[in-house]
Amino acid sequence: MKKWLLVGLIALIVPLAAVACVPGGRQLYPGGMMGNEGTTEYEEMMGSNSMTGYGGMMGSSGMMRHGGMMGPGSMMGGWGGYNPDAEQITIDQAAESVERYLNAYWQDLAAVEVMEFTWNFYAEVEDETTGIHAMELLIDKYTGQVYPEMGPNMMWNTKYGMMGSYNKDASPAADMTVTEEQAEELAQQFLDTNLPGVTTGEAEVFYGYYTMHTLENGRIEGMLSVNGYDGAVWYHNWHGPFIQMEDFEH
Repeated sequence: MKKWLLVGLIALIVPLAAVACVPGGRQLYPGGMMGNEGTTEYEEMMGSNSMTGYGGMMGSSGMMRHGGMMGPGSMMGGWGGYNPDAEQITIDQAAESVERYLNAYWQDLAAVEVMEFTWNFYAEVEDETTGIHAMELLIDKYTGQVYPEMGPNMMWNTKYGMMGSYNKDASPAADMTVTEEQAEELAQQFLDTNLPGVTTGEAEVFYGYYTMHTLENGRIEGMLSVNGYDGAVWYHNWHGPFIQMEDFEH
């Protein structure tokens, strides 16, 4: 009994430790709910609900409810349980997997960017009818399985996420109270406090939030998102170090 209890504790601690660290050994705030305490200068601009999440699964939106999970597939995809002799797929094969996934379930969505990180591939998907970025996907590096990215993609997406439940009438982002410029300012404030020396790239507009690359010495080191309504910041700490990227024209 003691043996199985120990195994269970290890199984619980290991994934929590993975969420609590970013590449380079930099420590995150446990739980990720209030990662950046240095937002007082923004409270007047964003209101009292301006809260930052650092890898926290609930961000500042807090509430989960019924509805879609960004389409078919498991949130965690195929993590774990690999054949040790398996070979990783290429970035082009990852892009093909995304294309098949989108063609199977949506007619007006297309991948505009595929990135390779150490732990997964990432795809940024655009709604071709509005030009707004629709969703963010992860691709398993061994099986090619495509699944919805956790975090803002699920919790803040007002059209394709859990809060949107495939809301066809969702505003393209015109009603977001946080502008692109404010989102970039909030992101940089967060980075200055938590990851000094890291800077933010240009904000990409999604339904209900913004996502942007984070840069170190001019090179992509990761990404984060900013809520379009309360200014919460959510750092994506599940990718691992950046490797390469391909853009796609449609």
